[in-house]
Amino acid sequence: MGKVVTVAQQKGGSGKTTLAVNLAVEFRRRGMKVALLDTDPQGSLGRWFMARRDRLGDPGMEFSTASAWGVSYECEKLKKQADVVIVDTPPKVDADLRPALREADLVLVPVAASMVDLWATDGVFDLIGREGRRAVIVLNRVKAGTRLGLEVAEAAGKVGGVAGAALGQRVIYAETLGQGLGASEARGTAAAEVARLADEVLGLLD
Repeated sequence: MGKVVTVAQQKGGSGKTTLAVNLAVEFRRRGMKVALLDTDPQGSLGRWFMARRDRLGDPGMEFSTASAWGVSYECEKLKKQADVVIVDTPPKVDADLRPALREADLVLVPVAASMVDLWATDGVFDLIGREGRRAVIVLNRVKAGTRLGLEVAEAAGKVGGVAGAALGQRVIYAETLGQGLGASEARGTAAAEVARLADEVLGLLD
């Protein structure tokens, strides 16, 4: 049975879909079977998947959508087919998010390098705690060496575990997303960042 990684954050624009697709592509590159589950009505993950299918023919991974009540059913189904199921969630914290948290073996909470993003994690961590799930903050769009980045990282450590690997502020993440690709398929610094994060996530899932 596969493991479920849920990506959750109540603030829009925090990089949930970016995180989901880049981990999916990196896991796929490592020969793992990957499935994506989009529970966000905005459907960004689905649009990325369709762009990938148009570009490559075979996207190399499974894709499904579900509203809140269907998450458990879809996860059960996808876990039988895949080594890892990555669930993208809507940018809100309410009862709708709970099934996606309940199914998770690990919850990733992306936080862009701003205190506003960090403040927005309060509700998510409250729900994660109630569901008794393990969660890690992933710093996203980090500018290397900036004081704000360091302050956010320090403050993040106080509200939950923080992944040692972070994603930098790089145009390549937005560019590849629009093309149905992941940074791993473009190589360079971003690919190395994603590889480090994938190593860490797999370590936490073991």
